[in-house]
Amino acid sequence: MIENISFGKTKLEPGLFKQRSDVNLNYLMELKNMALLQNFYLEAGVIMPGVQSVPDPSKLDLHWGWEAPMCQLRGHFLGHWLSAASMIYATYGGRELKAKLDTIIEELGKCQKLNGGEWIGSIPQKYFEIMETDRYIWSPQYTMQKTVMGLLHAKLYAGSDEALDIVSKLADWYVKWVKMLDDKGSLAENKGESGGMLEVWAWLYELTKDEKYMFLAEHYTHHELYDDLLNGKDPLTNNHTNASIPMAHGAAKMYEVTGDKKWLNIVEKFWECAVTNRGSFCTTGNNAGEFWIPPHSFGRYLGDRSQEFCTVYNMVRLADYLFKFTGKKEYADYIEKCLYNGFLAQQNRFTGMPTYFLPTSAGGKKVWGSKRNDFWCCHGTMVQAQAIYPLLCYYKEKESDKLIVNQFIPSKTITSFAGKEVVVTMNNDMKFYVDQSLFDEAGECQTSRWHIILNVQADNAEGTIAIRLPEWSKSKIEIMVSGNKITPEIQDGYIVIAKVWNNDEIDVLFNASLQLSELEDVKDMAAVMEGPIVLAGICDSDKGLFMSDDIEKVLVPFKEHTYDTFPWQQSTYMTTSQPENFRFQPLYDVLDEKYTLYFTKKHLD
Repeated sequence: MIENISFGKTKLEPGLFKQRSDVNLNYLMELKNMALLQNFYLEAGVIMPGVQSVPDPSKLDLHWGWEAPMCQLRGHFLGHWLSAASMIYATYGGRELKAKLDTIIEELGKCQKLNGGEWIGSIPQKYFEIMETDRYIWSPQYTMQKTVMGLLHAKLYAGSDEALDIVSKLADWYVKWVKMLDDKGSLAENKGESGGMLEVWAWLYELTKDEKYMFLAEHYTHHELYDDLLNGKDPLTNNHTNASIPMAHGAAKMYEVTGDKKWLNIVEKFWECAVTNRGSFCTTGNNAGEFWIPPHSFGRYLGDRSQEFCTVYNMVRLADYLFKFTGKKEYADYIEKCLYNGFLAQQNRFTGMPTYFLPTSAGGKKVWGSKRNDFWCCHGTMVQAQAIYPLLCYYKEKESDKLIVNQFIPSKTITSFAGKEVVVTMNNDMKFYVDQSLFDEAGECQTSRWHIILNVQADNAEGTIAIRLPEWSKSKIEIMVSGNKITPEIQDGYIVIAKVWNNDEIDVLFNASLQLSELEDVKDMAAVMEGPIVLAGICDSDKGLFMSDDIEKVLVPFKEHTYDTFPWQQSTYMTTSQPENFRFQPLYDVLDEKYTLYFTKKHLD
């Protein structure tokens, strides 16, 4: 089986992704502990200083929106915060971050004690009683799962024994609740957005081998969705997207823990139903208004409420599971498109805030969340998304000394071949490559973000490096190893180089030509992509693209040197020979401009 290289072994190097990750960390650190804990304090009866009587609530430095005390999902965000903070600490360390993390966990422990020693919720226990009735209640298990996952991550990635102790005591409460439901013949534990609970209980069993966690996990396996998938049905169309993806996560974790191939079968059938047989927008999104779009019908659903960000993040997590189970490159290709057209495109590069949905309508405009007044579900998944980049760059095959390079993100990782330490640093070439003999054919002093350089520091370590050959790279691959051109061996979509490594350098240049991504049900409409990157037309309507069959004759590169992360403006073009020319730029660079993704293709006479 394939495994991630753990947090702490991989760190991001300066570049686009590191910049976005740093913005995220700054936001996590600026949030005040009392505000993060406010709903746990309220539930535990803790009087917060200066909050008991407030003459002007607008000046109160607490959290509102979905974190407001009157919202039934209140408290969900702290779980996300714990997860993101723990991942970042595991990657980069940091005394201030660790102190903040430890303080918050300590305060949660105090709240749990005040609640009687088991319950540690930002919501009241009575919400679970309501789940046994027909009364409406907004996803109490969703809220609690975020808290449990955050505490689990605090143990896994930040070494917090107190976090695990809090979870263990909460699990005792759940065991009593589930047994009470058994006595009543109720399956209320599977109501609402409960799918994520299966994953955390299975994960806790894997970590502790405590049977109470497997007892709980087994009680969260009774979903009709699993039976429908195994019977070849489509249980997704027009159903809630982000309520179903965590069920697939749970099945994936059960396969990891038990080895029962029934669970792997469910996960693969879920992917087939959600992606393979459904299709997607050019961005990988396949939902509108939080519901799965019917297969191959995306042209009918262009709008302002497309691609909920939670679904992008959670589908990346699912693809990560499937890549580890199968080693199939298609999952890494999918993740790459999600990173550029979801993780980056739905994060404000200055504030770190998310856009809940990603508009696909002509003249759409991103609506950014605020730092303290919204706290949508996507607010939480966004802070986690910007923390997991290091986990997605490299993988290791357990049975062999093989390092798999999946995402081309400037980074450094530490691994080993034959018991010897190997350090691999990946960067883009920021120079003009016209002077380099291998890449002269590019000419015209062009720069390429897809010239990947891997420096391998090792002392006679024998092993294999497998570099993903992207599905969008259409031209012949040319590679140099330590200045020598080689004929690459391609295996299952990977460039495979096996040798004794001794301070070598690998140079790879991929060709990210412009491509059109058509809507299956509206063939005369298409979006423009450069490699995995969706390009947005900066215009307020579908102006059409007058063109022959070659999109590269319609767009010309637009470059200017900047003093930002990179020395040139990347992936930006201007149209030519159009009634009205306009600019195309990466969707992830769009902030407040109106933009259009899909254009009507109009043939030149």
